[in-house]
Amino acid sequence: MASDAIDAPTAAADSSAAPAGVAHPKAIRSYVIRAGRVTTGQAKALETLGPRFVLDYAAQPFDAVAAFGRTAPLILEIGFGMGDATAHIASVRPEDNFLCCEVHEPGVGALLKRVGEQNIENIRILQHDAVEVIDHMLPEGSLDGVHIFFPDPWHKKRHNKRRLIQAPLVAKLAARLKPGGYIHCATDWEPYAEQILEVLSADPHLVNTAPAYAPQPAYRPLTKFENRGLRLGHGVWDLVFRRR
Repeated sequence: MASDAIDAPTAAADSSAAPAGVAHPKAIRSYVIRAGRVTTGQAKALETLGPRFVLDYAAQPFDAVAAFGRTAPLILEIGFGMGDATAHIASVRPEDNFLCCEVHEPGVGALLKRVGEQNIENIRILQHDAVEVIDHMLPEGSLDGVHIFFPDPWHKKRHNKRRLIQAPLVAKLAARLKPGGYIHCATDWEPYAEQILEVLSADPHLVNTAPAYAPQPAYRPLTKFENRGLRLGHGVWDLVFRRR
């Protein structure tokens, strides 16, 4: 799947530029290719539930009413991993529609398996690069929220430029939010949390809902990795910004 090119503005021309010392790449992917084996259960879910819940990518405005069969607030999730949190959030927020982007097939199969087991109706999946989905399927003002949970932190400094959450992408997301719509990010890597806070704070269309980091919203569950990290004394940082 092709990546989408995002040209980085100069700091002088755009106050929402990435933090000093963090060069923005000429292209961003919302994903990293990972190896993984599809289990028998995941394969069965892909076969039986995929035709209903996995949508075809098309470079045209997304028809949410047709896709979900109803009118409801639309939340975009970028990269849901194995889908644990996604299934939980969709279950506790049945009044919302969740459009979920993930290219990792075992993850798509795992979420579909949960959808079947828990009878979840308000999830649709695009197995495609979220950046292209944003650019070509989501018009401005079409989203009520965006979830980005535990994106790859690219720990090494020389790899920081590969991080997903940087100013050009945030500007695209902000433009697609309705007034009052929100972006909720979470990370367990403090340097990345600091970068996310700086980038979101610099966007003129967004306002922080907290003095800095937000309390964990009740709808976001603790993942097994997060629980393990907390037992080891590692932190987790949530950030929730709203569209002005």
